[in-house]
Amino acid sequence: MKVCQVCAVDFTVEKFLLPLIDGMESVGWEVTTICTGGPAVSFLSKKGYRFRTVSISRSMNLFKAIKTIFHLYKIFKQEKFDIIHVHTPVAALLGRIAASFVKQSFVIYTAHGFYYHEEMPFLKRKFYIILEIIAGKFTDLLFCQSAEDTLSAVKNRIISENRAFTIGNGVDEIKFNPLNYTHTVNDNRKHLGIPANAFVVGIIARMVKEKGYTELLEASVQLAERFPNFYLLVVGAKLESDHDISIEKDIKNTKSKLGKNLILLGYRDDTPMILSLMDVFCLPSYREGLPRTIIEAMMMGKPVVASKIRGCRELVIHDQTGLLVSPKNTLELTNAIEKIMLNKELRLKMGIKAMKSANIFHKEQRIVELQINIINKFIS
Repeated sequence: MKVCQVCAVDFTVEKFLLPLIDGMESVGWEVTTICTGGPAVSFLSKKGYRFRTVSISRSMNLFKAIKTIFHLYKIFKQEKFDIIHVHTPVAALLGRIAASFVKQSFVIYTAHGFYYHEEMPFLKRKFYIILEIIAGKFTDLLFCQSAEDTLSAVKNRIISENRAFTIGNGVDEIKFNPLNYTHTVNDNRKHLGIPANAFVVGIIARMVKEKGYTELLEASVQLAERFPNFYLLVVGAKLESDHDISIEKDIKNTKSKLGKNLILLGYRDDTPMILSLMDVFCLPSYREGLPRTIIEAMMMGKPVVASKIRGCRELVIHDQTGLLVSPKNTLELTNAIEKIMLNKELRLKMGIKAMKSANIFHKEQRIVELQINIINKFIS
């Protein structure tokens, strides 16, 4: 079985697709990944992963889109893949258009979160739904990480009900085990300049406006004024391919007010250790699919404060594993963080329930096996 995985950037491959690629390889399938070239391509190629690089923009420039479709088509025709599996909005759209000219391939689309969402203006939302309906004509199977997305796809007639499946999202429970860091928290905090008695709120997300940074930074300033032991730990960077609004000015302004109580770590590859330093994980996004960072935080036994949006509300059970707040609402966000901050017993109970939930529903291997089993049913 020859399989092609298609996504826009190599970051997606390295951080999200490798478990699926490894799982497919483990059952004897040959997997080639197509994405824009980058450092991860070079690194992973040396480890034996197969790549073909094509420039795939994350924005919809018509000339670039046509060029990408042509290059993808040439590779598809040459390689004669049995399965073409597409990811990320623009790459998925262009990949399916290119695949429509290659009749022998079975086309799968994983929606890591449809680009359209409830906060989007009606006409703009309708436009993106129509794009999905058109691309759905070239799709044999739809995987959605969020159950809400699966229901939306069927309701909006993007694909038929018998070809749409909710697969969820998963993380490695061995890697994200809080017991691995029980005895090192204080030392690791000290290394980053965080006092042992500090209350640490953390976020791990691309540094763009839609992740809710503006509201989190505003809430942090308010909380730090009243609680000197409040610290905000920010992990993330803005990718070159990101087109969302930058938050550099907000960060600079907040840093001038919080000083050492705002810790900016940039991109990190030691996520479990970083999560072990936090008391609360926060993700006040405007839109999400089924955010892996929330699952990682839950697996590490952390209560979560997140926006009441698709994906987040599927993972966080309000008042049990964390708190849900309205998106773009600084006051609600501030109050939610303060509520957990002032109630240690509540914080611990939420963390334990979050960890149990993540270990029941979001183990990585279970999600990989589910996808492979569904694919086998359709192609056997």
